[in-house]
Amino acid sequence: MDAKSNLKGALLGLLGMAIAATHDAIVKGLGDKFSAFQIVFIAALLSFPIIAFIMLSDKKAGHLRPIYPFWVVLRSVCMIVTGVSVFYAFSTLPLAQVYPILFASPLLVTVLSIPILGETVRLRRWMAVIVGLIGVVIVVRPGQTDLGLGHLAAMLGAFTNALASVIVRKVGQEERSIVLLIYPMMGNFIAMGIALPFVYVPMELPEFGLMGVISAMMLTASFITILAYRAGEAVIVAPMQYSQIIWAIIFGYIFFGEGVDAPTLIGAAVVIGSGVYIVLREGTAGTSENTPVLRTRHRVEVAYAPRASILYRLLTRKRFAMPLTERSARSSMADKTKR
Repeated sequence: MDAKSNLKGALLGLLGMAIAATHDAIVKGLGDKFSAFQIVFIAALLSFPIIAFIMLSDKKAGHLRPIYPFWVVLRSVCMIVTGVSVFYAFSTLPLAQVYPILFASPLLVTVLSIPILGETVRLRRWMAVIVGLIGVVIVVRPGQTDLGLGHLAAMLGAFTNALASVIVRKVGQEERSIVLLIYPMMGNFIAMGIALPFVYVPMELPEFGLMGVISAMMLTASFITILAYRAGEAVIVAPMQYSQIIWAIIFGYIFFGEGVDAPTLIGAAVVIGSGVYIVLREGTAGTSENTPVLRTRHRVEVAYAPRASILYRLLTRKRFAMPLTERSARSSMADKTKR
């Protein structure tokens, strides 16, 4: 791809992440009054008609029984836990503290890809993972600040999001896209529906409208992410997710009166640097067989905002084409195997 295409991809990636960060700021505002269970349930309910329309576009004959039931159910559970955990973290912690913890997800993807995908992670990527996790510790500062449920929720969300990402990488080429969409949504409705009577708070029309706004924003961000990866190489577009920290600082200061201290900025820089390094290493031919982080192609995935690659496959009825960097990496790996 030429520089113009990569620039377009990067700009679209920045736009998608700006919309997603705005979504998170609205979620934080709603979290002052409503529980994470209620926000996730209502947002998923409002986004369902659009996602259902997309699913109905899949005319391919087949059934909805998963080929890998264990992995599909586990991914569904992970997505449910991720949504509730991350939304709770946004509602209780400063935005600029939540993002660096969530940015540890690509580091965890690298680690989890070893037992699940059989990925070989060599010294350089291991060092990047360790350094990145140290960055998380710098942000959280255990012993110096109180470690609250919000911190634990953000860490749990980062882990379950990473696990869901690796599972998609493992079964995504064989499972139907509609299966990967419908099971998390069904599970989400059941789990949130069970919890809702215990946490429900009556909503006024403007608040209900904001629920619709966050649903529309995340779907819009997903579609823009699809365009970004179609325009530019994954190794260029993927790091754009880290731009969310800039919006977190801006929104946190303007709307919530949140300041940012030096340890948070330092820790965020360490985590982001490690994540970018892993993306660049995976984009190097012959470095990674599965390119698990490079192919994640999305930020935190929740039930009402499915992974961009799955939406793409449904909309185009074909598999997500690998960017040039990934094709090159796989070609090089294949040549080494033949030798």
